Parts: sequence; structure tokens; C-alpha cells
Amino acid sequence: MHTITIIAAAAENNALGKDNDLLWRLPDDFKRFKSLTQGHKIITGRRTFESLPGPLPNRTHIIITRDKNYRNTFSECKVVHSIEEAIALVKDEKLSYIIGGGEIYRLGMKFATKIELTRVHGSFEADTFFPKINLNDWKLVSEVYHPKDERHQYAFSYLTYERK
Repeated sequence: MHTITIIAAAAENNALGKDNDLLWRLPDDFKRFKSLTQGHKIITGRRTFESLPGPLPNRTHIIITRDKNYRNTFSECKVVHSIEEAIALVKDEKLSYIIGGGEIYRLGMKFATKIELTRVHGSFEADTFFPKINLNDWKLVSEVYHPKDERHQYAFSYLTYERK
């Protein structure tokens, strides 16, 4: 079975980011993101991809952009122009991830079979938001709390949802 997992960190008000940057630095969440997504294909919007320091190691990046002239010279990246094209490129994978941003999450919701959401406990001013999770479609199957500590400015919870 093919699993398409949305992976995101969003505040209690669904804030994701502002000015194409994250609103927090959570080292344990970064480690979890890396361990889950390594070795898999990841679907990302162009702006989210460009906010990264470069292609993430050991992952194939599928970059969605409306810009028909957009070019990317990295061998580990493929450029497509719709969520449907991106989904077609992962259809033979056992597992792939949608990593953002807000518009790509919204478009990807109908294709996803799982959501790995890091819920940051707090509300933030943002210009990009995670879509509301419709609990008629999704079931919370796991919840793990991580307290605020010397390395983490905010408490957060790892929430895993599966499509009903």
C-alpha cells in the first residue's frame, strides 16, 4: 500500500511560518523530521524549497511551482507544475512525504493517508497556515508530549493522524 504522509509543525492557531521562515527552532522536531523523511521522496512548494539551505540529503525533492520557466540544477530535484503531477511521481513508492508549505498542504490533504503533525503549544503571528484537520476524515492514533526545556523554547506534541 502507498502511504502519502503530510509532515508539518504548526501552532495551536495553525501558524506555520512568516516571511518564508519558521516561527520556532525545535531541535528534537528537526531530528524527527530528518529520521522520518530520509530515504524518501518529498513533495514541496517552490518557496518552501528555496527556504531550505539546499536539497536535504538522502531525499528526492519534488518541487511544485506554477512558474513554467522555473529551473533547478540539483540532480536530486524534479520540478512539476501541479500537486497531481507530484503525486504521479510518488505513486510507486511505499512511502512519501508532503513537507509544505501552506498551499501545498492544503492541496495535498485529499491525497494524504497520514498526517505527522508537531503541534507547537502556543499561538503565533504568521502569514502561512496549516489547513484545519477535519476530524470526520481523520483519526488521532498517537500523541506524545514534549515539554519546553533548555533546548526548546516551546512545549509541543507529536500527533499522528490516519485517514478514517
